[in-house]
Amino acid sequence: MKNPATQNALNAVALAAALGAALSIASAPAAAEEAGKDKCYGVALKGKNDCKAGPGTTCAGTSKVDYQGNSWKYVPKGTCEQTASPASPTGFGQTEAFKEKKS
Repeated sequence: MKNPATQNALNAVALAAALGAALSIASAPAAAEEAGKDKCYGVALKGKNDCKAGPGTTCAGTSKVDYQGNSWKYVPKGTCEQTASPASPTGFGQTEAFKEKKS
């Protein structure tokens, strides 16, 4: 019969290993961002953002309106500021979140 203290230690090690693996899998997309792409704010259509869509949203696919200034979509590297965004003050995507201009 195993010693209870030894069994508890083994359980703790197994739990720590499982938790570590789960966390590394969950953060892999964030750490490995899309190769050759940039985050571009204000270019995603409603519900088509890759992430960050402000209060009341959870992330990907949760933007509330087209061209939302605080949600981003991956675009080919170097093309963000040439991608149309009617809501942007410049008329193009931005590398940082922005407040949409009034229509």
